[in-house]
Amino acid sequence: MNSAVRPRGPRLPTLGLGTAPLGFLYEPVDDEQAAATIARALEGGVSYLDTAPGYGLGVAEARVGRALRSADPGVIVSTKVGRVLTEPAGPFTPPFPGAPRLRARFDFSRDGILRSLEDSLRRLGTDRVDVVYLHDPDDHEDEVYRSAYPTLARLREEKVVGAIGVGMNQSAMPARFVSRLDLDLVLLAGRYSLLDHSAITDLLPACARRGVGVVVGGVFNSGILVDPGPHARYAYSPASDDELARALRVREVCRRHGVPMSTAAMRFPLGDPAVVSVLVGMRSPAEVAANLAAFGHPVPDDLWSELRAEGLLAPDTPTPTTGAPPGLTPVGQSPHEGASDRASDAASDKENVA
Repeated sequence: MNSAVRPRGPRLPTLGLGTAPLGFLYEPVDDEQAAATIARALEGGVSYLDTAPGYGLGVAEARVGRALRSADPGVIVSTKVGRVLTEPAGPFTPPFPGAPRLRARFDFSRDGILRSLEDSLRRLGTDRVDVVYLHDPDDHEDEVYRSAYPTLARLREEKVVGAIGVGMNQSAMPARFVSRLDLDLVLLAGRYSLLDHSAITDLLPACARRGVGVVVGGVFNSGILVDPGPHARYAYSPASDDELARALRVREVCRRHGVPMSTAAMRFPLGDPAVVSVLVGMRSPAEVAANLAAFGHPVPDDLWSELRAEGLLAPDTPTPTTGAPPGLTPVGQSPHEGASDRASDAASDKENVA
């Protein structure tokens, strides 16, 4: 990792807001609570909002769009393409109460990418977006090379989008994309956490070599790294006995050092030089306040050393330096470099890839 190139793309705050919970992930959230959640995040310096058409069938994007109308300049927004929302032709059972009468289908064709982005821009109420990720193309790798990536690259050239990348729940395929394509960012969900270090063998070294920034989502692994109780989830499913046992061991180490488990979970990925930000899904102002407090809690080096000694981290796993993390400035309280300027500067000196 010592040969890492400075990550490109927009300069992100070290903590971002994932809006899947504002799109009815696990439980409903009303418009008022969603607006208050985003407002509290922006007040606390969480000025990066990640959303997607698939989060509540457009509901999360629309809520982000409404929040942006009254937000100060400087908020960075990412959304995703690869799923197109369409009206069902026949009988329809809503996936959650009050859901729009829409279905999501994968489409990584040129027309699908353009339609997906056009619809997202309409819901967001803007004519451009800072970052666009290809969303979960696990079964569509050939289409990424053939149509999806060329379409996004052209949109980046036309400055309709500031930066482009891929967002996935695995590390192997994104590592191939990083090696073959001219990406700015990778959003990696759930594969670089205190319980899953798989990305350290392929994706993170590839990104470090190419100067591609990594945004890590799913740092709590669906909640087990916050509350490892008997009903904990891991990777969106009930946790196994082994997963729960390892999470409980991590919690005991954190307790011995007086550090909240959620603090260690959020801060751990930032030890890798390719990681530029972590995304945390939050559904209420209270959750935002709690996560901000935990994120800023000091973490002694001895905690990481004990996790290594316990076999919970490999000996050569990079870990953060002692102290509280930098990178959170409340929006509107200081000058904020425009994301489009950063993306343009990054594009001007990126490598040319055949």
